[in-house]
Order: sequence, then structure tokens, then C-alpha cells
Amino acid sequence: MSFYSRLAFKLFGNYISFFLDIFPELKKDLKKAGLKFSSQEYIAIAILTSFLLFIVEMPIFSIIYGILSKGFLFSFLFSFTTSLIIAIFFFYLFVQYPKFISRERARKIDESLPFGILHLATILKSKIPLHRALEILSKIKIYKEFTKDVQGIIRDIKFFGIDIATALERAAERTPSKKLSEIWWGILSNFRAGSDISVYLRQKGSDLMNEYRKKIYEFSHTLSVYIEIYLTAIIIGSIFFVILTAIFSAIGTSVQQDIITLQFILIFIFIPTVSIAFIYFVKRSQPGAGI
Repeated sequence: MSFYSRLAFKLFGNYISFFLDIFPELKKDLKKAGLKFSSQEYIAIAILTSFLLFIVEMPIFSIIYGILSKGFLFSFLFSFTTSLIIAIFFFYLFVQYPKFISRERARKIDESLPFGILHLATILKSKIPLHRALEILSKIKIYKEFTKDVQGIIRDIKFFGIDIATALERAAERTPSKKLSEIWWGILSNFRAGSDISVYLRQKGSDLMNEYRKKIYEFSHTLSVYIEIYLTAIIIGSIFFVILTAIFSAIGTSVQQDIITLQFILIFIFIPTVSIAFIYFVKRSQPGAGI
């Protein structure tokens, strides 16, 4: 535990249980997000950080409101209220952050899952033991978040001496992806029944790959709509605006400088910014963006 965590515990340890009752899912969210904090430690850090933010905000807003209102009582009350609201909002976001991380991890796992499961099925087809197949897969980095989940199983087996069945149970409960959790439980059931796990994984991998192909097909149609909107609203609209402003500029000389400024902002700031945002949106939307 770091010095900051110990300080948070010392100052706000008595209030931790109260907030844990308000956020009962925090422990599970931290585990699924892969954050190495206990729920008590995380709540203490959240309270201390929010309190420090309040301390920093209070004098800043007091000065601002003092200059604007020139009244001590008004500036104090408004700065206190504003700082408190921001601190509470920050605390809520801080506590919800693991949930956001777990959702992001689940998305990335699901995107690489069809390829990772088929890869594991191929390894198991050579009749090597399950733990050995998982160890081989854990060294393949291209599956990113999925690989991290597999590495967690190997860590439980090697460093904590947990048997493969218990390690699979822990992985199924720990992963933020519902699809991967279902697969870990399925592998565990087949392992205990003595069935051929590679057959099960090939079937699951085939189903996931068909689902992935469907998403690609749907995305290709959606992308064509996005491109049409982009070309019509941004490119053609911008060209039309430049032509129109050029005509206005030729008619009246009094607004020429303002029109040139608007054209400069449109061409060198607005269009590049919107284009970058569009590229980022398309990149995030496409299936397999997390691979």
C-alpha cells in the first residue's frame, strides 16, 4: 500500500463502510477492470482525492466570485457550493471509473475472442494438456485483453498452486466479458466430463466468427451512410460556403476581412478537426478495433 493510500485510510477510514454500502458493486468492478486495489483502499483514495480537489477549488472560486460580486458572503457561499458540487461529481466519476474500464476491457476481449478461441482450439487439437495449451496461448500478445485473462489463469496455476478447474472458475468470475465467461465455464464443464475440449472450442469459435462476419457486413453498410453524410455535410457544404462567402466578399468590401477569417477557420481548423473526429469515430466503431 502506497503512502497516499495509507494517508487516505488514516484520515477517512471511518467513512469507508458507509460508501461501500452505497457502491456494493465496486469490489466486482475493480476485479473485472484489473485494477490492483481493494474496494476499501479505492474508496479511501477517492475520498481523499475529492477532498484535496475541494481544498484547491475553494480559494480559486472565492477569488473569481469575489472579483465578480465584490461581496464576501456571496462569494464564499457560491464558491463553497460550486466546489462541493464539483468534488461530489468527481468522487462519483472516480468510483464509476472501474466500471468504465471493465466495459472497455469487455469490448476489446469480445473483439479478439473469435480468433483467440479458434487459436486455442487448434493448439488443443494436438492433444496437449489444457494448462499447457493455455500457457502457450498466454505468450501470444496479439489478442491483448484476452491474452491477459489467459495469463491470469496461468498465474493462478503456477504462482498460487491452484488447480486448473479452480483457476478456470476464478477466470470466469473475474473476466468482464460475458461471452468469455461462458466459454470458461464451458471449458470447465468439458474438462470435468473428460470431453474433447477442442471440439467444443471449434464450435464456439465458429459461432463467434459468424457473428463477427455479420458485424463486418453491417458495419460496411453503416460506413457507406457515414461517408455520404461526411461528404455531403462537411466537404460539399464547406465548398458551397467558401463559394458563397467569396460572392458576398465581391459584393461588399466592408466585410471582406471577416469573411477571410471565417474561410481560414473553416479550411484550416474546422474541416481538419471534423475529419480527425470522423476517422476516430470510424476506427472505434469498426469490429476488431481492439485487436
